[in-house]
Amino acid sequence: MRDDADVPAAPRPEPVRRVPLWRRILGNPWTQLLIAFTVTGLVLSLVAKPYLVPSSSMEDTLQPGDRVLVNRLAYVGAPPGVGDIVVFDADASWSTAEPEDRGLFASVLAWLGQVTGFGASGPHTLVKRIIGTPGQTVECCSDDGAVMVDGEPLDEPYVSSDFAFDPGVVDCTTLPQSDRCFRPIVVPPGSYLVLGDNRAISSDSAALCRVDASSEDCWRWATREGIVGKTVFILWPPGRWGVP
Repeated sequence: MRDDADVPAAPRPEPVRRVPLWRRILGNPWTQLLIAFTVTGLVLSLVAKPYLVPSSSMEDTLQPGDRVLVNRLAYVGAPPGVGDIVVFDADASWSTAEPEDRGLFASVLAWLGQVTGFGASGPHTLVKRIIGTPGQTVECCSDDGAVMVDGEPLDEPYVSSDFAFDPGVVDCTTLPQSDRCFRPIVVPPGSYLVLGDNRAISSDSAALCRVDASSEDCWRWATREGIVGKTVFILWPPGRWGVP
């Protein structure tokens, strides 16, 4: 007969370890997906965002279909400057086309593309180069056809095409005058005069003012509130990677 004292005691069950509630929440795939969307949204809204270049108005610097990275923090503590390429939301004076009704599914896809920057940009989102900042006087042209800012001609090697200008033949003193010409204008507070690098086809700040009979309110401005950020890099296509 065996003595019960010789029988090994049954092992005690391991205590059940309770997983803290916060770990269970963070470990949930839906929570992780929500966090990912939130972080992405914050980055796109506050730091940097890609944009699709919609037209040829900035050729050859930017090509239609280029996707550029816009730095939303570029003007924190420093104002936009002459020569900066900016993405901005145009106001009603630009007469940008309203989007057509494409149905719910297509509209959702378009919205996602605009929000993420990997689809078409919104109909009121434009990209141009700053030529004049608040308080500066801008006019065209100098004797040799250059844009003048505060009386000094701009050196603009980035301009790919411009309106015809031939001193003494077609310039700002001839009849008809060159379409390149526009009268002096002082840039209003909180506004920026923007032009395209492909100037002859760019619908920009001066587009409605390049005629003798233009009205005083022909100018269209990029506003400080409307500027999304500074274009700092070409993301796509790979063959065009680089700083514009």
